[in-house]
Amino acid sequence: MGESPDRSQRTAGAEREPERAGNDPAVPAPDVEPAPEIEEATESSVDMPTRVLRTLDADPEKPEAESTEPEADTETEADTEAEPEAEASEAEEAPEDPEAPEAETDAAEEEAPEAEAEAEADEEAQPEAVEESAEEPTDSVEADEPTADEPVAEDTDEPTADAPADEAPAAEPAAEAPAADEPDDEDETRAMPVFPPPLPPTPPGGSRGPGGAGGGSGAPSPEAVPAGAGAMGTATAVMPSPETTAEAMDILATLSSRPMTPARIALRRIRLWGTLLLALVIVLGTAQLLRPIPTPTLQYTGEQSFTFSGGTPNLQWPTAGQAAVAVPGLGVLGHSGSDNQVPLASVTKVMTAYIVLRDHPLKVGDQGPMVPVDQAAVNDYNTGKPQGESVMKVSVGEPLTEYQALQLLLIPSANNVARLLGRWDAGSDAAFVQKMQSTAAGLGMTKTVYTDPSGLDATTKSTANDQLKLIEAAMQMPVFKEVVSTPSFNAAENGVTPNTNTLVGSNGVVGIKTGTSTAALGNLVWAAEQNVGGSQQLILGAVLSQPATGTGPGQGILAQVLQKSQQLIVSAEGALQSHTVIKKGDVVGYVDDGLGGHTPVVATADVNVIGWSGLSVTMSLQPLTGQSVPHTATAGTTVGNLVVGSGAGAQTIPVALQSALSTPSVGAKLTRLT
Repeated sequence: MGESPDRSQRTAGAEREPERAGNDPAVPAPDVEPAPEIEEATESSVDMPTRVLRTLDADPEKPEAESTEPEADTETEADTEAEPEAEASEAEEAPEDPEAPEAETDAAEEEAPEAEAEAEADEEAQPEAVEESAEEPTDSVEADEPTADEPVAEDTDEPTADAPADEAPAAEPAAEAPAADEPDDEDETRAMPVFPPPLPPTPPGGSRGPGGAGGGSGAPSPEAVPAGAGAMGTATAVMPSPETTAEAMDILATLSSRPMTPARIALRRIRLWGTLLLALVIVLGTAQLLRPIPTPTLQYTGEQSFTFSGGTPNLQWPTAGQAAVAVPGLGVLGHSGSDNQVPLASVTKVMTAYIVLRDHPLKVGDQGPMVPVDQAAVNDYNTGKPQGESVMKVSVGEPLTEYQALQLLLIPSANNVARLLGRWDAGSDAAFVQKMQSTAAGLGMTKTVYTDPSGLDATTKSTANDQLKLIEAAMQMPVFKEVVSTPSFNAAENGVTPNTNTLVGSNGVVGIKTGTSTAALGNLVWAAEQNVGGSQQLILGAVLSQPATGTGPGQGILAQVLQKSQQLIVSAEGALQSHTVIKKGDVVGYVDDGLGGHTPVVATADVNVIGWSGLSVTMSLQPLTGQSVPHTATAGTTVGNLVVGSGAGAQTIPVALQSALSTPSVGAKLTRLT
């Protein structure tokens, strides 16, 4: 009876220790070392639930405990305020000593709440016991009341094994337990430090704690902590704190709803780079779509050339002078004699007519502008006629058109009209001669020299090969071709005037000009058309420097050149042959849109290649003259020509789209590299 209420409470707790410890054999009663060692280790060995129970046991409303040890309370309050962090640190660092002897009252008292908490945790796993203890909390309290021989220090109402710690009565008071680091004769109670903010609600079944794997934490719930509990009535309600690393990790995982796992980190990187890549793709795609599309082109897929079988054709060439034959667009069929310059005589008038029509072009059927006849033209007639010069009668002021003047120039070969046209075109004979020479150079006539418009001068010279270049260009002028193919015409002051080229109209001859003189002998440049493979093929030839064979009929220089030219024309026409290389409807190429799209094109007619043995003819696709290949067109639209041969005389066959032509697709625009 002489003991203080606190010591009585500790004695009662020690007496109940074996019973409570028997409920949980997993927690052995710790052995207590002598007082000096307990002072250093006991406080740090106390776990969190025991500290919470000590706080709850400290009841400021019981005067017996306060009056018994006022000095201890004062020291406890002071220690509580001065060393909250030190006690928490010692509690975490110092391990429990499970071998302390049961005889030591202070150690037993410290372990008693822990045993009670573990027993309560075991009972918490049983729902029925929890409900009964919640409804009748006083039953367990009465079972633990002290006997009459033991002084009652206070109404402890501690939770029993029948009631879980989470449902302890809210008004349960408890006496303060003396700190383990003080001697037995100086018992005192310390207030526990305030812990961190409350944790999230405990999942059903409770979290892991000292009471067992499935039991409660062993600490009273916040509802069981009185508002005024604590040392000297100043301590606040506390929440349980994690005791192990595993529990701390569980709390962190609960607080972080989506922890940063390696998979999430990789996903975030994928999202980041994916967004950047998507933006880049959008920018590049837009730029590709806005770029101008290339201009479509025609591509030929057939044979690039065709070669006729056989050797060089054997033509009937003249034995004297020089001669050459060519097929426009195909090339030179052959040549005989030398390639030296020889006088041209009236063949010079071909260049005169070419320049006049070039400078003053006419359409077929037009007479053209008036050419004033001057006195010089009249004088040239009057002086030339007696000398046997080829001239035509004209009068000053005579209404002479350009077309009529060309007829007088080319058909009867009037020298005085040649000089008249030269003055009309260039202002003087000398100026016109300069035009003649520059034009010859432009046509590639490198061995030709012009000194007068008519060819009367023996210094006007050329070669058969050079003359082929000139007559090929001149025969492309419709009016020129019309005039030279005229057998005869009615001149105003001269009557019916025949063409000096008597071959016109026979053997396909369509012109063009004769030229004879004592210096030049007999010359003739001619043109003939031959039907080869169903198409008209133009043949050109030049025969120069043909001498007379005698003085009788048909033996003069003019007769001999006409005769030799006719033989050559017939043999050349016979040397030509045709071969069908492409049928109508055959695919000959395609339209390339520049981005990989190909639209086939087909021939609209049979392609017959004309040539002679040993000749190689080129073939190619070309767009329409002056037009480009469209980006879109319907099937059957003509988009170009199949060109057989080369030059102005090349054969052309239209080609058309086999299917509709459309613009490149979006995919082609996005994937283009050029």
